[in-house]
Amino acid sequence: MLPPRSSAVLLTILRSPACRLAILGLILVLNPGGVIDQQAQASDVAADPDLRIDITKIGLGKEVVMTQGNKEWFMRVEVTPENSVIVRQEKQGARYLIDESEMHDRAMTPAEVDAAISDFINSVKTRQKVK
Repeated sequence: MLPPRSSAVLLTILRSPACRLAILGLILVLNPGGVIDQQAQASDVAADPDLRIDITKIGLGKEVVMTQGNKEWFMRVEVTPENSVIVRQEKQGARYLIDESEMHDRAMTPAEVDAAISDFINSVKTRQKVK
C-alpha cells in the first residue's frame, strides 16, 4: 500500500484527461485481441434476428413459441378440469435440446398459467442475454 501522500498524488494524475487517454491507448495496444473478440461478438448478435414471441390461447391453457434464428423454444400449458400438463421444448435446427413435460393433479388457474408462461419467456430472454 502506498503512503497517503503518494496516493493523493497518484489520484490527481489519474484524474487528468490526458492521462486517461494514455492509459486507454496503452490498454488497446497491449490487448488488441479483446477488442477484436468484442467486435466479433457484437456482429454475431447483430446477425441474429430479434427474439420473436407468439402466444396463443388454447382452451383454458396457453401455448408460446419463441424463435431466434434457427433456435426455437416451445411451451404448452393444457388445462382440463381434472389436471394440467406442461410441455417444454427447445430446438436448434432439427435437433431437440430439451423435451420435457410435467403433469399436475389439479387444474391450474388462469393466473398460474400466465405466471408459468411469463416465467418461461423471461428464462429464455435471460439465457439469451447471458450468451
